[in-house]
Amino acid sequence: MKFNFENLDQTIRQLMINEMDFDIQNNKLYLSKRFNDNGQEKYEDLLKQSLESGDEQTLAVSLKNNNCFKSQEERKTKTGTSLVKVPENANITFAEGEFNRFYIRALCLKAIDENLVLEVYRARHSDKTRSESENLIGEIVDPQNLLNDLRENIGIDTALGLPPGPNSGLSIKVKL
Repeated sequence: MKFNFENLDQTIRQLMINEMDFDIQNNKLYLSKRFNDNGQEKYEDLLKQSLESGDEQTLAVSLKNNNCFKSQEERKTKTGTSLVKVPENANITFAEGEFNRFYIRALCLKAIDENLVLEVYRARHSDKTRSESENLIGEIVDPQNLLNDLRENIGIDTALGLPPGPNSGLSIKVKL
């Protein structure tokens, strides 16, 4: 299912690129531990292309078409480690999460600049919603705190819990 980023426009796209550049300059651009050497090398360009004119789906397709993920990864077990297959949808989960995070960061910047109110909403349909996600819908968020949190806590987990983990389908929008 595709995300519906309600406030995605050229201004937000430029702010997303600015945030990507911020991460690169601060050596904080999140690279999946599942990336192979090709993924490590190509991710920055693929991300920039999707931020400029694509979405989470174009990023996911680009990551897959450019063979950016390992086929196996180590998993810790009770007796040590074993090799397991990387999930087929690793590119989708990663692309959705990262595109959404840059979108949220950009929207926070706009909200701070224009004194806008932001709220949590379901940006992608989910057949199996989690109660912790459902409880966040409609919540008003402080854009400065959220921006700081997302800049500091790269990857999946954030202190404020937004977005609330992979596959949640939640994002933020300007409250009308």
